[in-house]
Amino acid sequence: MNTTQYLAEIIKELNCSVDLISNDEAEKLVNGILESKKIFVAGAGRSGFMAKSFTMRMMHMGIDAYVIGETVTPNFEKDDILIIGSGSGETKGLVSMAEKAKSIGGTVAAVTIFPESTIGQLADITIKLPGSPKDQSESDFKTIQPMGSLFEQTLLLFYDAVILRFMEKKGLDTNKMYGRHANLE
Repeated sequence: MNTTQYLAEIIKELNCSVDLISNDEAEKLVNGILESKKIFVAGAGRSGFMAKSFTMRMMHMGIDAYVIGETVTPNFEKDDILIIGSGSGETKGLVSMAEKAKSIGGTVAAVTIFPESTIGQLADITIKLPGSPKDQSESDFKTIQPMGSLFEQTLLLFYDAVILRFMEKKGLDTNKMYGRHANLE
C-alpha cells in the first residue's frame, strides 16, 4: 500500500469508531463540564497531547481549563472536574490523579478503551472509545495502526466533538472563540 492508501484505511477505521461511542456517555461529559467550576485534563504520552489540544479549545471558549502538570495549573477543588484520557485506564500516574481528585470530592471523567479499568472504576463519568491497547496481542479490536494510534486519534476527534456540542449549548461560534486565540505571535 502507498501512503494515501494507508490514510484511507485510517479514515475508514475512524469512521467505524463513531458508531461504537455512546452519545449518552458523551452528553454526561458535556454536562459535567458545564456544571464544573474548573476543568482539568490529563493524559500520558500521545493521549496527553490530545488533552492539551482539548484544553486549548476550552480556553478559546472561555472555560477555566487546565492541563495537569503545567506550572500555571491551579489547585483542584471539590467543584472541579478531572478528565483523564487513557487507553488502558491503568497508567500509574493517572490513577494517582484520579484517586486524589476523588479524595478532594471532585468529579472524575475517564475516556478509555477499558471502562472496567482502575481509572474507569474510579470515574463518575466513563466514556468508552474504541481502539486497541499498545499491546494488541490481547485485543479483540483490530486495527492496521501501531500501538494506541486509533484510540489517540479517536480521542482527539471525540474531544473536538465535545467542543462542538458545548459550543451549541452555549451559543458560541468560531468568531467569538477566535477573539481568545493567542495574538502575540
